[in-house]
Order: sequence, then structure tokens, then C-alpha cells
Amino acid sequence: MRPLTADSLRGVWATLLLPLDADDSIDFARLSAQADVLSRSEVAGLYAHGTAGEFQTLTEDEFDRINDVLAATGKPFQIGASHPSAQVQLSRVERAAKLAPGAIQLIVPDWLPLNPGELLDFLRRVAEMAGDVPLVLYNPPHAKTTVAPRQLAELAAAVPSLIGLKTAGGDKTWFDETVRSGLAIFVPGHFLASMSLLGAHGSYSNVAALSPDGAVATAQDLDVERRIAEFFAAHVAPLQKAGLSNPALDKFLAAVGDWADVGTRVRWPMQAATAEQVAAARPAARSLLPELF
Repeated sequence: MRPLTADSLRGVWATLLLPLDADDSIDFARLSAQADVLSRSEVAGLYAHGTAGEFQTLTEDEFDRINDVLAATGKPFQIGASHPSAQVQLSRVERAAKLAPGAIQLIVPDWLPLNPGELLDFLRRVAEMAGDVPLVLYNPPHAKTTVAPRQLAELAAAVPSLIGLKTAGGDKTWFDETVRSGLAIFVPGHFLASMSLLGAHGSYSNVAALSPDGAVATAQDLDVERRIAEFFAAHVAPLQKAGLSNPALDKFLAAVGDWADVGTRVRWPMQAATAEQVAAARPAARSLLPELF
């Protein structure tokens, strides 16, 4: 597809989630069926290998096979090349770029924090490997290397192919500083409506895990955002407090939404939500958030 730019990277994007068999192998038939549903949805595009895609668990063969499924959808797509190892990321970037995605998503190598010079060197080398494919930096709150707004502006100036930022967002001061970088700012789906008023441009959306089309239809609806927060407080926060991972929570949302056969299983040693927890949340979601369904 045509490379994205900081101006064209916009909207609600949905991720591929791993449908897993009892032995933790990926069910590629169910993955393809999921991708087909998403390809016919109203989301701006699809991506793979974010946190929800359990990227750190993938073999390189699995990574490549998932990319083939993603690229075959006909929908605009981005490939996450993230891995805790810089060397593995570089290899994934090389292979991902051959599929001509709209962008490649990255994390900062994640065992030890990088100093500013190391981070710049990392991004420059990755950009060189990616060629004409632009980059999106994923910098969540739990990242070892936190990139502050001023540093983002410096990186964007030094690495022109860096076009976007995937982040938890912040307050008005944070947005006022971050938008000066010129990057497309992507925030969590359940904050998109309110953070759009501050300067966010889109979301790699957890709400799309619950309902792809519903996430698009309600992206700017502050009242729906308020009720999503109510639903999350009642049904997601307790699972988070119990120690379930973000991939487990996103698969829980997909099971509640019931738009594809994803399943709740996450790869060992992570724990999954139970069928009982899904069953309890389903009627609550439809009662509280009818616009999504």
C-alpha cells in the first residue's frame, strides 16, 4: 500500500488477535476468518504484533505467517516489528518492509533503557532498513525508555520517516508539547473522544476489540466514552486487579463483543479470563453500550 504520512495516519485501527489452540499453537484458519471480518469493517486499517497480539511470544515463522494473512486482507495495514531485542526487531523490519505496509510499528529495545544517543542510533538504523516504509513508535507507560515530548520533537526532526506515536496520552500540557513534534498521536480507544479534543489523531483501539464498527461509529462520542469507563470499571478493572495481562483483557473484550471466534486463551504463562466472566459481562455491555452493537 502507499506509505502513510503524519498527516494521513488517522482514525480507528484494529488489531489481529491470536486464536490459540489448547497447545498454544495459532489456529490460522480462525485467524484468517477474523481478518476477513475486520477487512469488511469500517475501521481505517488493521495492524498486527502490538501488545494485544502477544508479539513477544511469536516465533519468526509465526510472525511471517501472520503478516501474510494481514497483507492479504486488502485493507490498509501496519506491521508491528516490535521485540525486546534490537537485533530481532531489525530482522523483522527487513522482512516486514518487503510487504509494503503503510507503516511499521516499533518499541524501544526493552531489557535495559537506552540513553538519548542510543535511541537515536536505533531509530536511524531501523529507518534505513525500512527504506520507504515509515515508522510509528510505540511508547507505553511500562516502557523501560520513556520518550518525553521534547525528545520526540528531536527524534522526528532527525528521523524524517518517523511519522507517528502510539502512547497512553496525557493532559493538555502534555498534548500541547507533543503536537509540536508533528507526529500523528494515537491513544487508547477508551480515551479517544476526550483526547481528540486535546490533539490526538486516532487510536490503535482496544474498543475495536469489543466492537470494530462500534468503535468507529462512537469514536468522538463523549457520552459513550463515559459509559465505556463505567463498563471497564465494572468488568475490566477487576480482571486487571487480579493480574490479567493486557492481551488477556483485549481477548476478553473480543469474547464479550463476540464478532469473531478469537477465544480468551493467551500464551503460557499468561492467564486468561474465564467463560463465566465473559458471560457476566456480555449483557452488561449491550445494555450500557447499545451504540457499539
